[in-house]
Amino acid sequence: MPEAIALSRRTLLKASVLSGGGLALSAAIPMVARAAAVTGEAQGTLNAFVTIAADNTITIVGKNPEIGQGIKTMLPMLIADEMDADWDQVKIVQGETDAAKYGPQLAGGSFATPMNWMPMRQVGAGARQMLLAAASRRWGIDSAKLTTKLGKVIDPASGRSLTYGELANDAAGVAVPDLAKVPLKNPKDFHIIGRAIGGIDSPKIVRGEPIFGVDTQLPGMVYAAFERSPVFGAKLVSANLDVVKAQPGVIDAFIVKGNGNAEELVDGVAVIAKNWWIADQARQKLEIKWDNGQWASHSSKGYDAAARKLMADAKPQETLASHGDVDAAFASAAKVLDAEYSYPFLAHVPMEPMNCTALCHTDGSMEMWAPSQTPQGGQTGVAKMLGLTPDKVKVHITRMGGGFGRRLTNDYMHQVAAIAKHMPGKPVQMIFSREDDVRGDFYRPAGWHRLRAALDDKGKLIGYDDHFITFEIPGPGAYNPAAMSKDEFPAKFVPNLRYAQTKMQTAVPMGALRAPTSNAMAFVMQSFLDEVAHAAGKDLPTLLLEIVDGAEKEPDSMGFTGPAPGFNPARLRAVTKKALEMSGWGKTMPAGHALGFGYYFSHMGYFAEVVETSLEGGRINVHNVWAAGDVGSQIINPHGALNQVQGSIIDGIGQALALAIEIEGGAVKQSNFHDYPIPRIPVTPKIEVEFVKSDNSPTGLGEPALPPVIPALTNALFALTGKRIRTLPIDVKQLA
Repeated sequence: MPEAIALSRRTLLKASVLSGGGLALSAAIPMVARAAAVTGEAQGTLNAFVTIAADNTITIVGKNPEIGQGIKTMLPMLIADEMDADWDQVKIVQGETDAAKYGPQLAGGSFATPMNWMPMRQVGAGARQMLLAAASRRWGIDSAKLTTKLGKVIDPASGRSLTYGELANDAAGVAVPDLAKVPLKNPKDFHIIGRAIGGIDSPKIVRGEPIFGVDTQLPGMVYAAFERSPVFGAKLVSANLDVVKAQPGVIDAFIVKGNGNAEELVDGVAVIAKNWWIADQARQKLEIKWDNGQWASHSSKGYDAAARKLMADAKPQETLASHGDVDAAFASAAKVLDAEYSYPFLAHVPMEPMNCTALCHTDGSMEMWAPSQTPQGGQTGVAKMLGLTPDKVKVHITRMGGGFGRRLTNDYMHQVAAIAKHMPGKPVQMIFSREDDVRGDFYRPAGWHRLRAALDDKGKLIGYDDHFITFEIPGPGAYNPAAMSKDEFPAKFVPNLRYAQTKMQTAVPMGALRAPTSNAMAFVMQSFLDEVAHAAGKDLPTLLLEIVDGAEKEPDSMGFTGPAPGFNPARLRAVTKKALEMSGWGKTMPAGHALGFGYYFSHMGYFAEVVETSLEGGRINVHNVWAAGDVGSQIINPHGALNQVQGSIIDGIGQALALAIEIEGGAVKQSNFHDYPIPRIPVTPKIEVEFVKSDNSPTGLGEPALPPVIPALTNALFALTGKRIRTLPIDVKQLA
């Protein structure tokens, strides 16, 4: 994991400026070196978050990209609450890409909440202190005797008050307090935090207003379709450009040479036209000669056969974790379980396909309108590719129609930048077709596990062994997200354990999909532990609680967002107990129905979930899901929190039931929703969500509810049919 970003309140600097006849409060967030692929290098300088106008309008900058996770609403809620603002007077604007002003701007990893919980509150509390000081000067009263409420400073003794707008100019002249020392609210006094507030952009979305990247319109804009090789890693040899250029409405067609990095720019042909439909139709006329190289023979069936042979025959390439005497534990075991699990490549398929708009100015600088989860990474990456400094690449952040990790990779930004450089002075919008999107993704890696468990004569788990077969992309600097943690549960709680892995080479681009790694590991580990539980004559919740019995909280550590609380078995116990209570675990079920349980800890969140399922006419029905989660002491926006948990659960069910990307001839077989069927409303279950509060700072909800629903479903199907699901997606024929 990258080096932590120092975002504790002790690291905040202060400054204020007068802006537009009101108060503008800034806070600087010093940054440490981070992975260049995320934000690049930057030094912290001042960054403005809050402006108060004379008419009492409080404009708050939402600094992070919005992909539907509600962060554009949630972060300003933190500031507004500590300010004692009237939410009805708050206006939220999207911040531009600027690492120096705003610090990290990213949407991914469920990082936004833990990364910003304290800094954004401190910004709001600092503004409140400045407004109190301004009122104190005007009235000649000690500020300690004043209070604030709903956008006003109040003198309780006299009953008089001043609005924030009336105080804005005076407050701008007040010295900014030390934000590390400003008093923060007692949570019992929150009036915005904890309220269910709808998304700030929801009315615009309902009205169909242009807020997404693909909605970008600029004077004189032209449109690009970009044809890549269907075979990953192929090199372009030649193309019939003259034929394409002769098509009606086509402005130009030219070859774009890749830079050797699939995450940035691959070989292809750009077709430019006066609208996207013409460009896309014209590229159908392309006849391209590709050098497919060694990867054209690769296939999912070949990977599966090779992986299973490795599990059966080969010794692992490397050991990830090992303690105790694993071989002795298995030799002395009263019962040994041995099973193989596997899961496929998966695509992201957000509703808004990849797109970006770029304008290469005549001085060589680039301006971009990008629906990116990592706009700072895109900015620095494009600048490096073009030989520019990052300040010469201006990136406007647009709202995204979903991301799920796909937009962490900025290949589409690099592609349109290369195209726009060919056409200086002319705005160019590049849009992926759905087929481009499905076949040009960065996929959740497929994987295989051979698992063994050893039980003693009392049914206690005394040994655990996992040989994980995964992928790597050859070449320096390639991102390989097909990883398994040495601490993967139950690693630390079994006396004799070994985790090992072997890597196969591939050219299939891989990337992070919502709850990366966890979305696969939960299925494998929790399904196999359910097997272990049944072999021991127990249910899975009982086994999990026995595994962590007597275990203490692990020490805190430094994570990506700063201090990260160590794994706490008490939180596992709490969510497990709550989920069992919610579902009525152990109750007699209607005929043909069964319950299954799954648990997982990821992204600093604990979730236990129970699924109710049935089989009818060869169809798997998911009727109910009960989810209990612990993401800390405070749910900031219950509306957004519920949306995230429900969406995660639906995503997980969809992955389990139907989704798989297959490789044939080095290319993706699937092309659109007809053969990659994401879940739709009729298959959506009733979802009940409850949160268990704990004495921990809040953490994110975009991902941790997804992993446990998959094993909860597979375990429910075992309870219903007596047949184990060890391969995803679920083949209903195997349950007959």
